Amino acid sequence: MERAQAEAIYDGGREACVEVLLRLAAAVERLEERVRRLEDEARRDSRTSSAPPSQDPPKTRQQRRAEARAKAKELLAKEGAKRKAGAQEGHRGAGRKLAPEDQVDEIVEHYPDSCRGCGHEFSEDERRPDGRFGRHQVAELPPISVLLVEHRTQRLRCPDCRAETTAALPAGIGSSAFGPRLRAAIVTLTARNRISRRAASELAAELFGARLSSGSVDAICQHASDALTGPYDRLRDWVLGQAALHVDETGWRTAGGGSVRCSVCGPG
Repeated sequence: MERAQAEAIYDGGREACVEVLLRLAAAVERLEERVRRLEDEARRDSRTSSAPPSQDPPKTRQQRRAEARAKAKELLAKEGAKRKAGAQEGHRGAGRKLAPEDQVDEIVEHYPDSCRGCGHEFSEDERRPDGRFGRHQVAELPPISVLLVEHRTQRLRCPDCRAETTAALPAGIGSSAFGPRLRAAIVTLTARNRISRRAASELAAELFGARLSSGSVDAICQHASDALTGPYDRLRDWVLGQAALHVDETGWRTAGGGSVRCSVCGPG
């Protein structure tokens, strides 16, 4: 509204002014109601209404931190007193449960050196268990090192015909320079945990003290794959012959070709 229009309304008398003021007051009231409604909608999110989280407006890190601080202050105000940091009184805690004594491999006794009251130094004779003690358990790996076993094939001469005969290695020993447990560990690292051949070679040296090249790791994995081909085929045929299957359909890409391989029936 321009000044000339306002002066014309004023000159129109008391009734004209009152009518304009009432219209303006109604318009202001409608606008205030609209502003309140829009502000309520802006504050509404999945935590304060039934709206899904996907409809929450994006918030900056500063906004999230400010909301978290405001919520923490509100909780403190409701409790009526400041809470101490850490676990509260009556909290049962979530620490590790102690293993029973029959599962403990070693027990180490610790005694105080001196009395905290008078400073008396405890002698060796005074350091005796009294049945009341604290317990703290530590899980640790024993020193791990591979056992290097040398198999020697001896030769014997026959006393009758004087022919020399060399002993043969037992079945399974001569096929590889690595034992079955070490090979099983390598296959577990590469197949189950999907560790690369080079990383498996490095881990074998670091964890077991075993020297394996990347080529040796690959040969071990190939041997395991060949050994499992028959059981895998029989299991696949049995599964595919069932009337109903309850399996996870999750697959993964193999050989860099983009194909998805089912864990039961192969690519698909």
